[in-house]
Amino acid sequence: MNAYIFPGQGAQFSGMGADLYEKSETARELFEQANQILGFSITDVMFKGSDEDLKQTKVTQPAVFLHSVILSKTLGESFKPDMVAGHSLGELSALVANGTLNFEDGLKLVSQRAMAMQKACELQPSTMAAVLGLEDAVVEKICEETEGIVVAANYNCPGQLVISGEVEAVNKACEALKEAGARRALVLPVGGAFHSPLMEPAREELAAAIAQTKFHKPACPIYQNVTTTAVTDAEEIKKNLMVQLTAPVKWTQSIQNMIAGGATLFTEVGPGKVLQGLVKKIDRNAEVTSA
Repeated sequence: MNAYIFPGQGAQFSGMGADLYEKSETARELFEQANQILGFSITDVMFKGSDEDLKQTKVTQPAVFLHSVILSKTLGESFKPDMVAGHSLGELSALVANGTLNFEDGLKLVSQRAMAMQKACELQPSTMAAVLGLEDAVVEKICEETEGIVVAANYNCPGQLVISGEVEAVNKACEALKEAGARRALVLPVGGAFHSPLMEPAREELAAAIAQTKFHKPACPIYQNVTTTAVTDAEEIKKNLMVQLTAPVKWTQSIQNMIAGGATLFTEVGPGKVLQGLVKKIDRNAEVTSA
């Protein structure tokens, strides 16, 4: 069975999507439509902007989404997913790919998500840190015991977990994690504490936008970050998406469940190869490729 997976924020690179624009009429039409929906020329930033330009919040998330979704739409008849999943932001790309959301609604939600997260980041200094070489349960316990807000945010693969929260709490947790034997506990260059309780203002704002958006019956199941299980009910997908910003991304568990559900080939659709690497670390027998 073919599983298609979609990357999240951080996969962007300068020049992304330019080749699609040049080669495909479908891609050109969708990129031009995106410029109109967003009210600025995101294609200029994607194709010609610097890495610094691409880091702007209003650009990063729509850029990764557009690269993934437009790439999937240029694959034509060969794009036949039996199941899909997306890492954080990538979940919205996956929902367009399996027909739950149309292109325009998906892009609008991604843009609103980016702006809402930016506002939440500005309310309170917060950050994230990558933790390598410890069992999940040990990381969770240290987060619970650390004063302030710090939680497990991204379960990327066994032995690789990202924590998220208040700057001071994350720093304290990093020290305790190193003492507990973590190979690394490294603060990441991110704007805020994604997938933590500090994203509550963004979650509320995005949930209101999701509530106003039409969700259709998907063509195949999506394994969502929050539940990690196959979901095909449009209303259930909607509810899970509403809580995604304050809940952890359970990527390890999602991939394990996709394999248990019959996935034999994982195809990463979008910029980079990060997810392929994670899939191989979750199950070294899994077959991976790029779209």
